[in-house]
Amino acid sequence: MALLAIHSFFKLSVLTFFILAPAARASEWIEYSNNGFATLTHYSLPLNYIASCGCTAESTHYPTAALSQMAFGSSTAYGPACGRCFNLTLLNTFLSVPPFYPPVQKSIVVKVTDLCPLSTTGWCNATTNGPNAAGNYLNFDLAYPSTSIPSNFFPSNASYYGYTDFGVWKISYESVSCNGWEGWNDAAALGSVTGQGPESVCCAADPTNSSNTCTSYSDHNGIAPDTTTSSGHSITQPYLFTLSLLSFLLLFEYLL
Repeated sequence: MALLAIHSFFKLSVLTFFILAPAARASEWIEYSNNGFATLTHYSLPLNYIASCGCTAESTHYPTAALSQMAFGSSTAYGPACGRCFNLTLLNTFLSVPPFYPPVQKSIVVKVTDLCPLSTTGWCNATTNGPNAAGNYLNFDLAYPSTSIPSNFFPSNASYYGYTDFGVWKISYESVSCNGWEGWNDAAALGSVTGQGPESVCCAADPTNSSNTCTSYSDHNGIAPDTTTSSGHSITQPYLFTLSLLSFLLLFEYLL
């Protein structure tokens, strides 16, 4: 009886551990200050596209950006960064040799509407264990080209470097009120799309300095942070270990 009781307790403890483990892993998001330094890249976002946060289609008519996944706060759908506005200032290029320091520092206020997926490489790969290749824990991926951003927003010196798109910029960022965002006076550009339900979209008009307005979809639904840019088809190592332990427990129970 004593052996059976110990066995039952051990099995319950193991099962409890693996039920709670994903939630613990899902909380390893990057906490960042309201101002600091980051990298800036750009990506193509179609006009009227509904991105991860579920912000309205009209939001794409104004400056928006995706934030690196572990700072965004979710591995899918919305996260605490959704709807927040940041003032981004270009400092210098990172990959060019020598670095290019523009004579005039340009700034832009963006609204976060999307996530930049975590990957093993790239600029959105920072985790709590380490920064990206530029030494930064945040990467803003600007939706650009965009009808709302001048084509000459990014400074260049083609005569010296031989190209105009530097790809990666070192920037400073500051969390700001969204009343300074270009889309602030367009009611259709604020908030999230209708018909999806609050369980799948979250895009507050002005969640300034708040990380609690849109809770993490991944945490809420027990989804652990992704470790690659796309879902794999094989069972990950932690779950292989889980299955091995469960198999052992079943065998142990059978022998008893």
